[in-house]
Amino acid sequence: MSQRIDVTSVDDDRNRQAREAARRRVSWPVNLSPARVTYQSDGHALILGNEHDARLAARVLQDRGLAPPALLITDPLDGDQGGDDKESQALLSDTAGLACQALSRAQARSLSIEGYLGRFSVSLPDDEGSLDLARALGERAHFDLILDLGATPTLALELPPPGYVALSWHAADRDERIEALAALVGEFDKPRYFQIDHDICAHAGSGNTGCTRCLEVCPADAVASHQGRIESWIEIDPFRCHGVGSCSSACPTGAIQFRLPETARQQDTLVAWLAAYRDAGGTAPVVRFAEADDLNAEGEAAGHVLDVPLEELGAAGHDQWLTALAAGAAEVRIQCRAGMPDRLSAFIDDQLAQARALLQALGHSPERIGRLSSGDEAARDALPLEPSLASAPPVLEGDGKRDRLNVVLAHLAGLGEPDGRRHRMPAGAAYGDIAVNRDACTLCMACVSNCPTPALAAGEDTPLLSFREADCVQCGLCAEACPEEAITLVPGFLADATRHERQVRHEEEAFACTQCGKPFATVSTVRAIKAKLADHPYFAGNAIARLEMCEDCRVRDVWQDMARDPESQLKV
Repeated sequence: MSQRIDVTSVDDDRNRQAREAARRRVSWPVNLSPARVTYQSDGHALILGNEHDARLAARVLQDRGLAPPALLITDPLDGDQGGDDKESQALLSDTAGLACQALSRAQARSLSIEGYLGRFSVSLPDDEGSLDLARALGERAHFDLILDLGATPTLALELPPPGYVALSWHAADRDERIEALAALVGEFDKPRYFQIDHDICAHAGSGNTGCTRCLEVCPADAVASHQGRIESWIEIDPFRCHGVGSCSSACPTGAIQFRLPETARQQDTLVAWLAAYRDAGGTAPVVRFAEADDLNAEGEAAGHVLDVPLEELGAAGHDQWLTALAAGAAEVRIQCRAGMPDRLSAFIDDQLAQARALLQALGHSPERIGRLSSGDEAARDALPLEPSLASAPPVLEGDGKRDRLNVVLAHLAGLGEPDGRRHRMPAGAAYGDIAVNRDACTLCMACVSNCPTPALAAGEDTPLLSFREADCVQCGLCAEACPEEAITLVPGFLADATRHERQVRHEEEAFACTQCGKPFATVSTVRAIKAKLADHPYFAGNAIARLEMCEDCRVRDVWQDMARDPESQLKV
């Protein structure tokens, strides 16, 4: 185990110089021309709420130059709400020409809002299906803006779509937020933060649902599972996406890639920074992951603190943090800002729990990775308790997220003392084994065809099923696809080199065709098929022998039988 650092041996000035040398040598990657999406808003707004507040807000928006808004009223104006009669009469007079629809409380609860800035659709169930309120109130295809003044927001999202603002009329920041909403008229661009590779997505296969991690961590509900006629797939709405990045960090296969910057470039830069810092004479490096805006708002950190300026904190997960330790960081600190969405905060906590569990399994102190509060300068600048683990970084090749993570884990294992046991991980972690019931398995290979990674593979010359634990993301598609229910997931991280080795989980003798002798299936598969089709009229009598033939011989036998007995064609 490493010894504690002698604080007197750390030269802050020298570390500052080393840090500057690293920054000059390697620039943080940015996408100079990222793909973008465009919003178009003409300023046609819908205001929801009690009549008094809604009409006050409508008057404000019209004073800011917006088109007359439409109103959805939940409580009609009366003396208690409107103040004195003169004020009420003036308010009604100022907003008399506005399209208005009154809602009962039950109708307000059933209101549906979809879309984003410039393209909001709002519908209300009625006897004929649903009422399109944009057409009913303004003869428009959609609303551009929505101001929700209800006591309970219709869209109860941590990060609502652009163009939707929910607030109380008595909120302290009311004027500021209404001004910001009124300014959303015109054309607006924002980056398309992500890209998806559906070929390696572990969400679904053969009509079964597997991994749902991205769906669970998005605070904007921009990630959705779409069901087709046969298969479902993941889609991210680029107009609702706020670029939090947690979907990319949660994705175990790398199917979702954050693009500001790309994950692999970010990882390579981190490794290069630590190497340059070490080459320039820097010691005891601590890598701090924080949002760039948070870093810009504070003073410079101590010389041994290397800052990773993230577009969003969720854009780096435990794979990136562990990379920093494997590349020479003594500690990693994740700086969380105040007011983070609850789902993002929970995601960071889950990633921390996974990182610490992996460190402990690999024989390292889990305290090498910790959470840091914004503004805590003492904790930010504190010296690490232990020296760096590595002097040489892992060699990361290719862009595969899981492949790179496996290299990092193997590197950390070589620097520690793994105990060879399987360690419990937080629920939902993408680490684990599978158990195969050999008595039930027929080697049909449905599991192999549904596995989104190379974890499962079939034999080339002999009927066998092999498994490599390092590639398994515990999506469960293999278990769902198995017609014999012969596969069970075994969660947990195996702190042993055998997790990187391919192991045979089931193997059988091949069944040779009774006509040509060509191996075409396993003995258990033929046995199972014969048992299931024994009562089928097509295989009655001697025809059952066809199940012991390969496909070519089976077809040939059928045609020969037809030639001998033409009337048998009527039975086909």
